[in-house]
Parts: sequence; structure tokens; C-alpha cells
Amino acid sequence: MPGDSITETSGGYGGGDENRPLRNFKLNESTFLASLMPKKEIGADRFVEAHPQYDGRGVIIAIFDSGVDPAASGLQVTSDGKPKVLDVIDCTGSGDIDTSKVVKANADGCIQAASGASLVVNSSWKNPSGEWHVGYKFLFELLTDTLTSRLKKERKKKWDEKNQEEIAKAVKHLDEFNEKHSNPEEADLKRVREDLQARIDLLRKQADSYDDKGPVIDAVVWHDGDLWRAALDTQSVEDDSDCGQLANFVPLTNYRIERKHGVFSKLDACTFVLNVYSDGNILSIVTDCSPHGTHVAGIATAFHPKEPLLNGIAPGAQLISCKIGDTRLGSMETGTGLIRALIAAVEHKCDLINMSYGEPTSLPDYGRFVDLVNEVVNKHRLIFVSSAGNGGPALSTVGAPGGTTSSIIGVGAYVSPSMAAGAHSVVEPPSEGLEYTWSSRGPTSDGDLGVSISAPGGAVAPVPTWTLQKRMLMNGTSMASPSACGGVALLISAMKAEGIPVSPYSVRKALENTSGPVGELPADKLSTGQGLMQVDRAHEYIRQSRNIPCICYEIMVNQSGKSTPTSRGIYLREASACQQPTEWTVQVQPKFHEGASNLEELVPFEECIELHSTEKVVVRAPEYLLLANNGRSFNIVVNPTKLSEGLHYYEVYGVDCKAPWRGPIFRIPVTITKPMTVKNHPPFISFSRMSFLPGHIERRYIEVPFGATWVEATMKTSGFDTTRRFFVDTVQICPLQRPMKWESVVTFSSPTAKSFAFPVVGGQTMELAVAQFWSSGIGSHETTIVDFEILFHGIAINKEEIILDGSEAPIRIDAEALLSSENLVPAATLNKIRVPYRPVDAKLGTLTENRDKLPSGQQTLALTLTYKFKLEDGAEVKPQVPLLNNRIYDTKFESQFYMVSDTNKRVYAVGDVYPSATKLPKGEYNLRLYLRHENMQYLEKMKQLLLFIERNLDDKDVIRLNFFSEPDGPVMGDGAFKSSVLVPGHVLKKEAIYLGPPVKDKLPKNAPQGSVLLGAISYGKLSLAGQEGEESSQKNPVSYQISYVVPPNKVDEDKGKSSSTSLKTVSERLEEEVRDAKIRVLSSLKQDTDEERSEWKNLSTSLKSDYPNYTPLLAKILEGLLSQSKVEDKIHHHEDVMDAADEVIDSIGKDELAKFFSLKIDPEDEETEKKKKAMETTRDELAEALYQKGLALVEIESLKGKKAETEGTKDLFEDNFKGLKKWVDAKSSKYGTLLVLRERRRGRLGAALKALNEMMQDNGDPPKKKLYELKLSLLDEIGWKHLSTYEKEWMLVRFPPSLPLF
Repeated sequence: MPGDSITETSGGYGGGDENRPLRNFKLNESTFLASLMPKKEIGADRFVEAHPQYDGRGVIIAIFDSGVDPAASGLQVTSDGKPKVLDVIDCTGSGDIDTSKVVKANADGCIQAASGASLVVNSSWKNPSGEWHVGYKFLFELLTDTLTSRLKKERKKKWDEKNQEEIAKAVKHLDEFNEKHSNPEEADLKRVREDLQARIDLLRKQADSYDDKGPVIDAVVWHDGDLWRAALDTQSVEDDSDCGQLANFVPLTNYRIERKHGVFSKLDACTFVLNVYSDGNILSIVTDCSPHGTHVAGIATAFHPKEPLLNGIAPGAQLISCKIGDTRLGSMETGTGLIRALIAAVEHKCDLINMSYGEPTSLPDYGRFVDLVNEVVNKHRLIFVSSAGNGGPALSTVGAPGGTTSSIIGVGAYVSPSMAAGAHSVVEPPSEGLEYTWSSRGPTSDGDLGVSISAPGGAVAPVPTWTLQKRMLMNGTSMASPSACGGVALLISAMKAEGIPVSPYSVRKALENTSGPVGELPADKLSTGQGLMQVDRAHEYIRQSRNIPCICYEIMVNQSGKSTPTSRGIYLREASACQQPTEWTVQVQPKFHEGASNLEELVPFEECIELHSTEKVVVRAPEYLLLANNGRSFNIVVNPTKLSEGLHYYEVYGVDCKAPWRGPIFRIPVTITKPMTVKNHPPFISFSRMSFLPGHIERRYIEVPFGATWVEATMKTSGFDTTRRFFVDTVQICPLQRPMKWESVVTFSSPTAKSFAFPVVGGQTMELAVAQFWSSGIGSHETTIVDFEILFHGIAINKEEIILDGSEAPIRIDAEALLSSENLVPAATLNKIRVPYRPVDAKLGTLTENRDKLPSGQQTLALTLTYKFKLEDGAEVKPQVPLLNNRIYDTKFESQFYMVSDTNKRVYAVGDVYPSATKLPKGEYNLRLYLRHENMQYLEKMKQLLLFIERNLDDKDVIRLNFFSEPDGPVMGDGAFKSSVLVPGHVLKKEAIYLGPPVKDKLPKNAPQGSVLLGAISYGKLSLAGQEGEESSQKNPVSYQISYVVPPNKVDEDKGKSSSTSLKTVSERLEEEVRDAKIRVLSSLKQDTDEERSEWKNLSTSLKSDYPNYTPLLAKILEGLLSQSKVEDKIHHHEDVMDAADEVIDSIGKDELAKFFSLKIDPEDEETEKKKKAMETTRDELAEALYQKGLALVEIESLKGKKAETEGTKDLFEDNFKGLKKWVDAKSSKYGTLLVLRERRRGRLGAALKALNEMMQDNGDPPKKKLYELKLSLLDEIGWKHLSTYEKEWMLVRFPPSLPLF
């Protein structure tokens, strides 16, 4: 996710002049404006002043972000007049439209749009082929939630005005009727009044249920003989119907060709760009998914000729916008977006990449994206700059990829006094710069420093036009990264101008070895990296190093005697690692860029390295090392035994003996967190009278006692006046897992105490980081005193994850308290169900577009898996793919994306690595899962990938499991276990309890065999639960997963039993079987062609003569007639339907049927029950015939333009409808259409709409298109244009012509 914080502010360290403490700091207008876009802090202003031509000219930056608005302030041209934005790309596909449908214009120059609208094509547009590709997109699918919300309010306001107008008209008509008919007695007048009232009710109800899905944009793509061009019809977006017409649109081609963009309407003010792919079959409408990307681009490169103080760092640089944030997912990055962005950066020959996005990771410097980044950096020499993350202040919170990847320059966020005073408008700025409180800290879990350098982490920078403002304040490492990236652009601009080869290796070395140190302690490097970057110093370093080979030094560290794991530094975190000296083997491997000459570069390379340790008492290393191309290893010894408790940081670094001015050419970070041991019983530790000023951080490292599973902590504050805000973080690191982090932001308006509870892992070191927010308490000079108390609790169990296998046997659980007495109060519930599914279809294909062709030349492959599932009731569901979920960067798979759609192709949910729950109505669904990789073998293995559909159980279905003190308890029903007290050291220190399986009749319905019920089990409770100030609402913060495998259903004992012996002879039964077989053949015949219809007609005629008046046969003939499509003579066809319906009606003895249903049936009489089922079938056949006859009558009336009447002017429809009402409820969803048509025939359109709405609400099946088309026609007939427009938009939501693209 993007790592910005728009409303929060904080402080940073200073470099250069900013390092000196400032007193009585004052701003004037120019320094205030300069503080909004900080440059002085990194020496960028000094550098550009000294070298005006090196302001980024000749440099192209790829912005991997949420998308850049090319119309935003300062992003039109560079300082030397060149186009600022060279390309704008949606790498995620979230704006892609399927334009594979091709149409041709009619004689009037109109085409049929994909939405169904008729559009006029501009006659001046060149289109030699005459082929127009069409597609459509809902506007809201392209916009941010913020903009969508604004537009919805505006649209709702206008819609309400129109609706109120119609309500006023309807009320007026009703009043006029009431004046004329004060007390109507006639039935017809009563119905007229009901109709008028129904219209008012419908309009009012519609206002309550209004749900705006947004206007539809029609897209048209064509080839003009030279280029693919595209145009949009946005009439539905505009208030004025004359605006937004397709013919008035100025056609656009791919942005990189002509660099033109458009705006949907003045109301949204949203800029978009069009790109055409796949020979016109895909149109990408590119919009941003948040202001983040434009802000980032502005910091790096904005150029304001009239406001130079607000320029970005490198106003002469150009950029390409690579949107990696998927609008469908809010702004979450996707694997597809990341890989396509890398492809684009290489294709455009970019010099730099800035990526202000990231996520936590379980494996640093690992994964598919990291592999490709390494290739791009090492082979194509791109310099990759990225944010370190906003997960601080605790250590080991750097995110991927910026803070965890060796080939990426990870940037921390710094705030200076001038930034605090100007951009953040604090009352009193800090006396010196400091790192923002929330800026992520190193080291990585494998010991790398994590943060490379720091840069200003806040700015007032350009934002998209749709925000309706020019600039906005944001802060985060997301802002620090483009600040650093802009600084690097200045260096590259200088290197190109001065003929110095550009290499990410030499640039990184220059940055790290010339940064201004921030903070006084060695451990401050874990927060700030090597310090605050200084552009001017780095430039001098690069100049001096121009003849030195471009090399990076790859560091691989292993503990001596162990081949795994390999790390990039030494990180001694656990208590056991600090109890004796350890020896480590360090492999230093020089790494040249790909393509380096063997004879001219690799063979001659040899360096004499002098090794240094920043603290030889603790870290001992050899004095010298001769390093050649094939690398060299050496050993170092780390002795932490005499260190004090707490954090210690050291480095072993190498210096070139022949050029010591280069500074360290490689570093091996050594981080030691020596934890304190808890010796009290019960285990209790306190930190008294910790003093805090703004930005101050206190870190404590504690070895969590074995047996502890949760902590109860209390934080007391005193000694201050104004409100204080604190970050309280704890972090534990477990192998191959994301850091286990608990965090809380606590505000104290007055001295008081607050309590917390959070889970811990026994035996692992826990860091407690307490930080006063950098801007909290500024202006007050009082120190905040904090007392922090921690009490460890724990109930140790022999099974953390409980799996009930579906049998009747209980699970034995042994529980004990190792630390102090604890109440054993077990509780277990099952509140979710996971149903497994295998794909019903798998399609593997090659993606042929250039945007999917990797830098290596390989083409990406895509596997689309289709799953089918059914919900008997509405439910909240979440798809789960255990192999792939919850990993973006730490996975070798490129990407995943899923869509859930119903049988009408309506998409209800989309998602990727972090699936979310979605409320789905009852019905059948398809889930399509889309996987990408260039290796076919990997994808082949995924063709039977297991997927779970997880849904929450209703409250009434949640199962609360029982505990017993003996194994037979679940069967015998006694020995229930409620609670006890566990006492450490007691002779019976362990207590066994038995968890019983759920009672079979309590299992939720629709829980098939093999599905899994999931829930949570806990064993203790908080001692501070219910106390004032206690933050956690849980009784126990520690719970474990429990699952129950649903067993096979019990065998139905009655299944297969014959109810009675047939009284019919063999020949009679054989004759019936032959008859039924013939009818089945008739039903199976297709009627697509004239020949097939002729065959069907001949067979039906033959069967009617063989089995006259046999109702099931006649019903099947009626069904066959109804299934015919492409009927030319519609009147004749409907007359045939009426005749067939009459034959069914005439074949049924209606008196016998009525008599039977008037009798009371004995349900225990098997023969009577059989006859009842037969009679019900006959009744249904009669009702269906009457229903279809009524529909046919209406169709004939519509085609002929007059009502169907008999010789005696009797209304055939009314007679037929009365006949139907005798047998069924005419208001039901099955037959209600006829009631609607009846009301329409009588001119009662309000009553017709009311009946139709009630029928559709009662129908639990998926929406039927014909019913909504009927509703549309009624709305058009009644003249409610605003409702008609609303329903037309919803028609495309409910019944899209095709599924959207991935």
C-alpha cells in the first residue's frame, strides 16, 4: 500500500546546516514557501544554484505509484521546456475495457454502442476499414472513493430534485381525483385511486432505496490508417445532453505518442488518458486511484516557473507514470502492476524508479518481484529508490521492497525545524531535525541495515485536479523517497553532462558515504540509515570516483560451521545468542554490471582492503583483505557477553587502501539487542520515571519468559500540561514469519494511567518501544514522566492448533501455568465454514502484448481457473487460496486476481492476495482466478489448485463447544468442565481437559462432507478485564485456531425402500415407459433451424395422435413452442402457443382437480400422497398453460394494436386471468408478470409497477432480465425519465453483456 500520512506530522534529523540546533527559529515568506518543498535539507538548492543546468535535465524517472495526473500543477513541462510526462500507463489493468466487439455504422452514421445506446460517429474521423470497436465502463469504476463520494452527493441532490417534482405531480393528480370523487364506491374508481397512491408510494420508496452505480461511459476504438484512436461518449456524466456526445470528443491515441489527455466532465474534473492495446481489442482508460502518485511525482520533478521555491527537487527531469495501485482494490498494488511497471521502465529507458509503496514481509530480499528488480538494476542500470515504510518507531519494521531489498535504496523520513514550522505549522519547531516517529526502522530480520539514507518526509506538493486544489500536505516515507529520488536525478543529470558513466552501484556508494550523520549514537543508523543525503557532497564524490570500476559488494554472512541460513548482516536478538562469543564467516563478492568485459574489467580487478571494526572489544575482524573478482571470505568474532542490556550497533567496514577517501566500500552491520531477564515471581517488570520530550523514544528489550502467552501492561503518565500523544509498539521476530507486532497510539489529555493487553511468544526477545510523537507537546517545555509496568501471563498447552477430525472422540488438552497461578476458563466456538472447491475449467495461454513481455524477452503466461459454488441463503463469503494468500513480495509467483460473478455475469467481488469478505445473495456463482508467471511448468501444477469459500455463520448457527473432565463426557453427557485454577509447581501442575466435538444436529445446513468449520479456542482471561481504561475488549487476547472436519452424512435408512407393489401389468408398464421415452426424445430435440423445427413438429403431431389428451405430452409440446427462437411470424407463433395452451387446459378434468384439492389429505396414506403429487403436477401444468396463454394474448394485442375479444365482446385475457387465479396466487413471483400486464392493460401503471416490484423482491432467484426490461418500459410509459435513466444504469450492472477483463 502507499505509505503516506496526510494529517500526521513528525520530526527528523538534520544534515548540513540543519544539523545545528536552532533557537528562536523564525520564518519569512520565502523561507516559509521553501519549507513547503524542502530542498535545503539535502543540499539540492545549493547544488542547483551552483549548477543550473544539472537540475534533472536528461533524466527520466518512472513513478511506480497510484498514477500521476498529467494536468496537475507543475507537471506540464520541464525547466528547459520539454514535456514533463512522457507516458501514463495503468499497469494493473483496472481501467481496461474489452473492445473486441466490432460494429459498422449505418446509413445515418450511427453505431450500436456496447451499452446498447445508439451513437453518432463524427463524419470527419478517418476509418478506412469502417470497423468500430466498442466497449463500455462505469465511471465510478475508474474513480477514487473520495471522488465517487463527492459525485454521488452531487448526483443524488439533482436526482432528488427531479424525484420531488414527480412526487409533487403525483400528489396533485391524487388530490384532483379526490376532489372529483370524494367517496368512490365503484370498484374501478377505487382501483384508479389505488393506482394514483401507488405512484406516490413508489417514488418515495425509490428515494429510500436509491443506490447510485454511476453513469456509463461508452468507448469507441478504430484505426485511422496510421494509429489506433479512441473516443468516449460521456453524455450520461453531463447535466446537459448536448455535452459529452461521442461526435464532439477530440480523439486520443496512446499517450506516449501525442501526450494528450481528457477530462470526463467539469463536475468531476478528473483527468484521464487513453491507451489502446491488442490491435484495438483493449482500451485502457487511465486515471489515478489516489492523490498519492501525483504528490510523489511533484516532489521529485514539479516545475513552477512563477513559483520556483515550490519546484520539485529535479524540475528538469521527465517522468513516466506507472500505476501499480489497482482502483478495484482501493489503491492496493498488485503483482501484475508491479511487473508491468518494471517492463515499462526498461522499455522507456528510464534512469530512475521511485516506488513509494510497500508491505511487511516474512522473507527479506526474496521473491519474484525482487528477482526482476535485481535484473533491472544489475543489467539495465536503473537506480531504484523506495520508501522504507511507516511502521516505526520499533526496530525491524522496514517494509518490502524498499527496506528489505539489497538492490533498492531504502529511504527513511526526516523532518527539519523549517519543515515543522512551515509545512506542519507547529507552534514551536524542534531545535534540530529528527526522524519522524513513525518512520520504519531496521535492521531486517537477516541483519541488513534496512534504511539506506534519509530525506525530508513531508511536503506540500501538487495533487490531481479532481481534488479541486493545487497542492496538499502529505508526509510519510512515501514523500521521503521522491525527495531522495529527485536528489539522485540531479546527480544523474550532472553525470550525463560531465560524461561520467551512470551506475546504481556508484551512485548508491556516493549517497551513503556523503550523507550527513543524524543523531549522536551509532544505533541511530538503524533509524536514519547512513544519514541525511547531501546532493552537493555526493556530486563531488562521484566526480572523484569517475575512474573507479562500477561495482557493488554483495555480503553473505553465515555463522561458522553452518551453511544456512545466509544473511546480509549479524543480528543477535535472542538472549541465547548473547551468552557466548560467536564466529561468523563473511563472504564479500564483487559484482559487476551484466555485460562487463572479462579481460578489461573482471581479470584486472584487485583491491587491497583495510578492515575496520567500530568497536574491537565486541566485534573483532582481520586487518586486511585482498579482494579479487571471484570474491573472498573472512571470519569475524562477536562477543556480546560483557555488553549491558539494551540496543548496541556496530559495523565492520572495508576501506580501499589505495583510495581511503572513498570511505567504506562495504559494511557488515552488527546489531545486538541484549534482553533483560525477568526474575520476579510472578513475572513482573517495570520501567520507572522514563522522561520524554517531543520525538524521544525509549526502547527496552525483554526476554519473554517461557510459558508466557500474553502481557498485561499499564502506562502511567505525569508531569505535563498540554495533551501528549504516544506510540507504544512491541515487536518479536520469529523465523520465516512477518515480525509479530502489536501497536497502539495513546493520547493523554491529562496525567492518568492506561492499560493494555497483547499476545506474546515465550522464549523470544520482545522490544518495547515507547515514543512521544514528534510534534506532541511542542510549545510546552514540560517533560512527560512515564512509568510502564508489564506483567506476564500464560497458560501452556500441548496443542496450539486443535483439529477435530469429525469423529465422536473428544480431543485431550493438557494445560499448565509455568509462571503464576492462572484461571483456566476454556472457551471454544466455531463461527466460520470453509468449503473446498476444485476448478471446473482451466485455461492456460500466452499474453502476447508488449506490456507483458519481460525485459529478458520472455512472454508472460496466464492461467485462468474457474470454480463454481452455490449459496442456499445470502451470506458473507471470502475466497481463500492458502498457497498464495497474504504474500505480495515474498512469493515466487507473479500475481493473482479473482472475480466472483453470478449467472448473469454480474461481478460482485474482486480481490487478490488479501481477500476480503463480500455479502452475496442466494444463488449460483462463478469464481475466476487469474494467475500469471512466465514458467509454464509452475502454472501447469496449479491447474487443480484448491480454493476455499469461507463464510461467516449466522449468530444462530455459531457452535459453542463443550469441555469435559473425562473422555466419555461428550457421549455420557456428564462431567462438564467449567473452570479451575492452575498453580505452578503443584504436584498436579498439569490439568487435562477434553474438548467435545459439535453435536451433529447442530451442524449448519449446507455443510458438505470435507468442508471445515473454523473458530477460536482460548484458555484464560485477563485479570484487568473490565477495569477502567482497559483498552482490549477481549477477555483473553490470546486465542488459537480450532477446526472441525465435517464427516459424511448419516445414511438415509428409508432410501431405496419400495413403498408398495405396482398394480399395473408388465405390458401396461412397458407401454408407459415407451410413451415417456418418446416424450423425452421430443424434449431433447433442438429447434435452431427450419429443418429441426420441422422434425420437432412432425414428431409432436405423431405423438398427439398416439396419445391424445395426455396432459404431460401436451405440456411438453407447449414448452417446446416456447423455446423456439428467431421466430419470423410472431403473431402466428403466439397463436400456436395459445392453441397448445388450450389443448393442455382442455385435457385436464378441472372439476376432478378442484374436488381433490377440496378434500383433506391423510399424510400417512402412501397411495393418497402419491395421488396428491400427481394432482399437484397436473395443477401446475394447468396453471402454466393459463399463464402462457395470457402472455401470448398480450403479445398478440401488442402486435395487432387492439384487445383480443370474442364475438360477444368478451375480454379473453380477463377470462383467462380469472381462470389462473382459481388455481394459484397470481401475485407470486412465478405468475406475477401476468398481473403486471393486466394492470398495464387497464392503464394502471402505478399498480403495475407496484406489483412488479413486489414480485421481484419476493423472488429469491437471480434477477431475470425480462422483468427489468418490463420495469423499464413501464417507467418510460409513465414518463419518469429520472427513474428510467437510473434503471438503465442498473441494467448494465445486473446484466452485463460479458465478463470484465482481468
